[in-house]
Amino acid sequence: MLERFKVPEKDRVYVDADEMRSATEAIFLAMGLSDEDAVLSADVLMTNDLRGVETHGVSNTLRGYVGRYRDGGMNPTPEITIERESDSTAVLDGGGGLGLHVAPRAMDMAVEKARKFGMGAVCVHNVGHMGGSGYHAMRASNQDMIGVAMTTSGSLSTVPTFGGEPKFGTNPIAYAVPAGEMPNFVFDVGTSQIAGNKVRLLERIGAGIMPGWLAEPDGTPIMEEGPLPDSHHMLPIGGTREQGSHKGYGFTAVIDILASTLTGIGPGFLALTPGFHLTAYNIDSFTDLAKFKSDMDDFLTALVETPPAPPHERVVYAGLLEAEETEKRTAEGIPYHREVIGWFRTIEVELGLDFSFT
Repeated sequence: MLERFKVPEKDRVYVDADEMRSATEAIFLAMGLSDEDAVLSADVLMTNDLRGVETHGVSNTLRGYVGRYRDGGMNPTPEITIERESDSTAVLDGGGGLGLHVAPRAMDMAVEKARKFGMGAVCVHNVGHMGGSGYHAMRASNQDMIGVAMTTSGSLSTVPTFGGEPKFGTNPIAYAVPAGEMPNFVFDVGTSQIAGNKVRLLERIGAGIMPGWLAEPDGTPIMEEGPLPDSHHMLPIGGTREQGSHKGYGFTAVIDILASTLTGIGPGFLALTPGFHLTAYNIDSFTDLAKFKSDMDDFLTALVETPPAPPHERVVYAGLLEAEETEKRTAEGIPYHREVIGWFRTIEVELGLDFSFT
């Protein structure tokens, strides 16, 4: 994560990962989730926090989920049903449940289909926020498969190239690929120039924006560094057409097609509801698994051994820094903003819970 998004040292409160996990599970249980779903939902958020993906950890998302449960916008005990199925595909109705515990089950289904038929793809609708696509892609890579996870946002925040009105969400996509000795390759990004949840981080820590990150309310790209504007739209990856925004725009549209239109919920962003698309590739159906993982090690090693351009110290790849951050945060604790800990203290009292770290 770029330095400007990190919690300032003066505002950091370090919390042991197990203590925060227990607190998060307790909150989900208080919202009415089953023991299994509470554990699974907390695991998604805590995996993100440990990997340094704070945009989709407890800081940025948990209070929003609590609000949705409290206002009846999310079903804590959804019944997941199969609407359409073939040997290698399925479409699920998520029962109005939170994607944190619906998406992993959909990916598990894709993995089982891939185990039998080489590939498996499962779409989901009538479901809430996925909580970060990387976790769900890794659910396949942890089983020696290549995982792909993508989701539409169900909200309009990102303008198409040359557009003066938002037509897409931030539409994230993730690929997770297992290696042997090297940390797995995990590419997890939103298709907007800056992730929507990163804007929340900027608000919390008071940092400004870089040129080409956001657009004015009329769609004009903001091309000067400055404070976060009160009103803005998101830009697709690339920012401007000259910098390649048509590429980000295209990827955003593809995700709308695969996670919304193919799911049957409607014509892309016009559906105004989230949809998931999860795919698993059984590596052993394509090539020898051991050879593949050895080749991945050679591939990733060659990347990190690339001579760095000045003034950079080294070359990394998607997933390497996150693996290193997981080791560090497991040992030292997770640095949360004091405002986040303040929210936990408030919700602890409201729900009659007892968090060890407060």
